Amino acid sequence: MALWITDECINCDVCEPECPNQAISMGAEIYEIDPQRCTECVGHFPEPQCVQVCPVNCIPINPAWVETREQLLAKYQRLQAAASPGPDAATAAGPLPA
Repeated sequence: MALWITDECINCDVCEPECPNQAISMGAEIYEIDPQRCTECVGHFPEPQCVQVCPVNCIPINPAWVETREQLLAKYQRLQAAASPGPDAATAAGPLPA
């Protein structure tokens, strides 16, 4: 399951930099979590970091976005693969200087 930020959010700015997947961003009024990027920190940490640092406890599980731990791990792996340059990146850049 992805997490979400409720309207109790006080915009304290502590959750956004803690997210290893860049899933948290400022919305129209409060911070929001992109469920396509949220892995509940699976693959990075044992516990969701945003939940750990939130001073008002406004980051529950999103009941509208149900995922198993295996699905969260697969999402983590996809995000990591997308963030890493592929094997062709070094070739496309050309040889390293001597």
